Amino acid sequence: MTHLSTRLAPNAYLAHLRAESARFREVLADCDPTARVPSCPDWDAAALLWHLAIVQRHWAQTLAARPEKPDVTEPTRPEAYADLLAAFDVWSADLAGAFEGVDPSEAAWNWSDDHTVGFILRRQAHEALIHRVDAELTAGLASDLDPLLATDGVDEVLGVMYGACPPWGVWEPGEGVVRVDTTDTGEQVWVRLGTFSGTSPDSGTTYTDEADLHVVPAPEEDVEPDVVVDGPAAALDLWLWRRGDDSEVSVAGDPETYARFRAVVDTPID
Repeated sequence: MTHLSTRLAPNAYLAHLRAESARFREVLADCDPTARVPSCPDWDAAALLWHLAIVQRHWAQTLAARPEKPDVTEPTRPEAYADLLAAFDVWSADLAGAFEGVDPSEAAWNWSDDHTVGFILRRQAHEALIHRVDAELTAGLASDLDPLLATDGVDEVLGVMYGACPPWGVWEPGEGVVRVDTTDTGEQVWVRLGTFSGTSPDSGTTYTDEADLHVVPAPEEDVEPDVVVDGPAAALDLWLWRRGDDSEVSVAGDPETYARFRAVVDTPID
């Protein structure tokens, strides 16, 4: 199978950001503010709404300050649910508007090693998608995931949310290769297991040979992975984000390698 690019066009990411944010807002507008979020047990619906609101505010301000790192302070959270919805409306519109007409290759600060507007656009499209799913889980609703966005989501959650290496850290490749296949869209994401070490300049926390993974290019030669994980793109994306079960996911290969892979991706992400 030929390795395909999962990346979408910038206008597609922006359309998804708008649509997923709108659905998120629509679901939560009619939700009990105190309803618990099953996928983020520490949150209720109001906390989920506020979370995405301030995330989108932060990145709108980041884009406005580009290429410099913005001086962002967290605003005071409103007490009334209607005011939370109103704040989300303003900041979500600010974020989508900040991407309009901007070259994705423009420099913009972010926490990754890809300091471009395009990185932020892709990341925020997936952030909105996953929190839309959180909102629907909270309200007891469900709707489909776009297969192409979910396919890119598999690559993004593995490569960015689990596999990104900050500039202050060091990634050491190790033994064990996992291939994740989306059976409906024909994509393959190759992952190599390894270790991460470094000391965070912000928290001062030191990591020594922590189990980690990296998304790697598909090998040019005919190489068999140690493990193959496959399923429909939406099922894989939600499973990797811990927003869905493994009922549509199949696994074949070395049990020890798979256990090491699962140990890395079992870390919850809010």
